[in-house]
Amino acid sequence: MKIEALRLPLGTDLSGFIALLRRVGVPHRVSEEGGEQVLWVPDPRLAQEVNLLYARFPEGDPLGAHPAPPQRTSGIFSQLRQSPLTSLVLLATLLVAALTLLGENLAAVGWLTFQEFHIQGDYLYFVPLSESLSAGQWWRLLTPMLIHFGWLHLAMNGLWYWELGRRIEARQGALLLLLTLLFGLASNVAQYLFGGPALFGGLSGVLYGLLGHCWIFHRIAPAAAYRLPPGVVVMMLIWLLVCLSGLVTALGLGAIANAAHVAGLVAGCLTGAIGGAWARRRS
Repeated sequence: MKIEALRLPLGTDLSGFIALLRRVGVPHRVSEEGGEQVLWVPDPRLAQEVNLLYARFPEGDPLGAHPAPPQRTSGIFSQLRQSPLTSLVLLATLLVAALTLLGENLAAVGWLTFQEFHIQGDYLYFVPLSESLSAGQWWRLLTPMLIHFGWLHLAMNGLWYWELGRRIEARQGALLLLLTLLFGLASNVAQYLFGGPALFGGLSGVLYGLLGHCWIFHRIAPAAAYRLPPGVVVMMLIWLLVCLSGLVTALGLGAIANAAHVAGLVAGCLTGAIGGAWARRRS
């Protein structure tokens, strides 16, 4: 443990964040130095990811303290069987992570990106989207949501999808898969239109869609499955605004697919409004 990830005052309560690191399997150590507490990790890349994670969840993952599934069971395999579609999406994400080596295998990544690309030296040259679509590569409109760059990126998105996906699957069944595809399409297209040719991926646009769906649906037609823990929506909206401000990128913590997040959230709010209005009318 040689790389310093965080240095905070002794009075800062790190218990919730440490619990989150343990939950996602991040190796770490905390020590006291010079009247401050220091959190150490094994390598620089992980330190950067932990720093970004702390900026987002300084008190730990709020969903981790408020389990979401409406039907509680004691075993993980029972939960997997009760949420087959949620499990299927996560399995596909894990398979892609293994195939692409979490974004390191560019040859494999190139088959799943929104635009096909060629590598020349240190540069990526993107093929026009129209050429890929005319060649029948329609899967590119959706598959970027399965690509993740770094295992912490994968772990956090996976945990959020596990929590939010099970809520929707328990309440609306197979609609979860349709919503996942819809939010994935909306977020990918938006990121391409606003960000131009670029290498992007991840489930976060879908997650903002699922969040918006649960949030608005519950406000129109209260449902126990969609009752989010206090502060979750506010925290996610604040994080979205911080990302939109450019602060995260300016601090060197990585590029953020802001257009994908906004498009996913807007799409989710729309589906939540439609679903909530329909459910309220039926009741």
